[in-house]
Amino acid sequence: MKFSRLGIAVTTATAFSFMSLVGCQTQGSNAADMVMRNGYVYTVDGQNSVQQAIAVTAGKIVYVGSEAGVAAFVGPQTRQLDLGGRMLMPGCSDAHMHPGDGGRAMTLCDLKYQTMTRKVFQERIQGCLDAEPDKGPDVWLEVGSWDRMGMDGLDGDPDKSTLDALRTKRPIQVRSSDFHTVLVNSRGLALAGIDKHTVDPGDGKFARDSAGNPTGICEDGAAESMAAVVPPASDAQKLIQTRAALDAMRQQGITSFFDALSGAESAKAFTQLQQSGELTSRALLAIKLDPAAAAADPAKTIAEAKALAATYDQGDAQPAPGVSMRHVKLFMDGIINAPADTGAMLTPYLQNSGTEKAPKWTPGKNLGELYFPPQTLNPLLLRAVQAGLDPHLHATGERAVRASLDSVEYVRRQLPGSDFRPAIAHAESVDPADYPRFKALDVTATMSFQWAQQAPSTIDGTHEHLGSARFARMEPSGSIANAGGRIAYGSDWPVDPLDEFLALKIGVTRAGDPLNPHSYGPEYAGKLNGDPALSRSEVLRAITLNAAQQLKLEAVTGSLEVGKFADLIVLKRNFMQVPEAELGRNEVLLTVVGGKVVWAKAPFVGLDPQALPQASQASVTPTAQ
Repeated sequence: MKFSRLGIAVTTATAFSFMSLVGCQTQGSNAADMVMRNGYVYTVDGQNSVQQAIAVTAGKIVYVGSEAGVAAFVGPQTRQLDLGGRMLMPGCSDAHMHPGDGGRAMTLCDLKYQTMTRKVFQERIQGCLDAEPDKGPDVWLEVGSWDRMGMDGLDGDPDKSTLDALRTKRPIQVRSSDFHTVLVNSRGLALAGIDKHTVDPGDGKFARDSAGNPTGICEDGAAESMAAVVPPASDAQKLIQTRAALDAMRQQGITSFFDALSGAESAKAFTQLQQSGELTSRALLAIKLDPAAAAADPAKTIAEAKALAATYDQGDAQPAPGVSMRHVKLFMDGIINAPADTGAMLTPYLQNSGTEKAPKWTPGKNLGELYFPPQTLNPLLLRAVQAGLDPHLHATGERAVRASLDSVEYVRRQLPGSDFRPAIAHAESVDPADYPRFKALDVTATMSFQWAQQAPSTIDGTHEHLGSARFARMEPSGSIANAGGRIAYGSDWPVDPLDEFLALKIGVTRAGDPLNPHSYGPEYAGKLNGDPALSRSEVLRAITLNAAQQLKLEAVTGSLEVGKFADLIVLKRNFMQVPEAELGRNEVLLTVVGGKVVWAKAPFVGLDPQALPQASQASVTPTAQ
């Protein structure tokens, strides 16, 4: 994929000439390479100050302030941009996502996150099969973005028979949108060698019928082992997928991202694109740690992670985006959503001991799954931190969150004064006693705000399985923040569609937007629960400076301050001023990374980075919209 929407055609000399971000300043002058003025410059500094203008030289910010003050930075060669009153803010730092999977999902048979019955599910997949009549019987069909939880709420959880009924001999693998479940047909199970004698992995399970035969539902580690049976993408295919992911990200204004489940394959692709000048966002990659390997030999596990990191990490950040690999990822548990119920809880999930027509929800025996017990986790995290690797822990259930906090506390006692940056991702259910521990232990809560809206996956099933008390405190971003904890935002894309401003809207309102196609209809328009909302300034800080702090980038990005990299975006609508209901209906008009334009749309079309060094001297004054 090319830089598809950067402004391919240059229509006038002035359309693309506002900035040339090579060294333009003259000897002994303050003249900047670029000045952006007449804007609503939301800085995210210590006071969340609003300014009017900004100046950039050699990819760094050299001035933030008033219209009058920026005049001193305008020289004969300075490229100027009149913002026309539009909001300029730091670029988005997405602190938890899966861009490799996101790019790959864009090339699969796509169910588009839609809630559907099993009949419609079958029809959609059959359509994908029919569209590939030339594929042989051993070629896998991969299906993505399946709303398993929504389907379960409509007419029950499918199994292998649902796929076996389709007209094909091909193996089929369907991945749920939460990326914790894979559904496989009988042909796929046979090719993978999965039968009643197969032992469950330590961090997952194969669902089984009463006779012990696998049903086709594979959870967590079992899902990953099944996914590994599918031949990996070639290097060329991986580059196509990664380019697609970067294209999607720059349109969303993402100037830094944290790949929360990476490895050599993704690192190689991002590195190659960085070397070819196609990396348009700062790439920070996390290495997944395996529970069984960690339990057997924690020293070896961390040594292997450190060796992989050393292969791809490019050192200190520079104005031009690079690749960093300094984190490890641990799945502490699964998900708290029905019907999986694999998130580790302090008290059991509820089960229906009555009938479908007369349900009676009572505590069962299922406490979910805790994949890293303390005797494994403590020495593992200690060795990781000693090796210079920051831990990023997936924990959705309150028992997993507490175990993660306990282990961070252990490491802090062992290494007092160590500047490591632990983060707990998702934290969907947290015991109130643990809210203040995020601040006390300096742990970032990396939250996906879009989950704090009503949806079929939460209202229709998960509510009953959790019970009213736990559901009332589900997605506790506000409670953790009110207890002093640092909140960062992570989209978890492609678990959800990539829609940063819808997520920020939900962070503020605790409710979706029926007019947004990535949200849900009017029947799901109310607030999720009564947990406190965040303010507009808090959600913007979560996706900028707080995310940068999680990633140890706060000295160079995350806010618009002198000395930091010029990572910034221009919005169509002012996030601080539009009505609450419209917060998610925004667009990024311009994305700049290290002083270089990587995305532009009307009225900035034509600011093609390939043309910038040859741009003629002029100013651009776009028309207001």
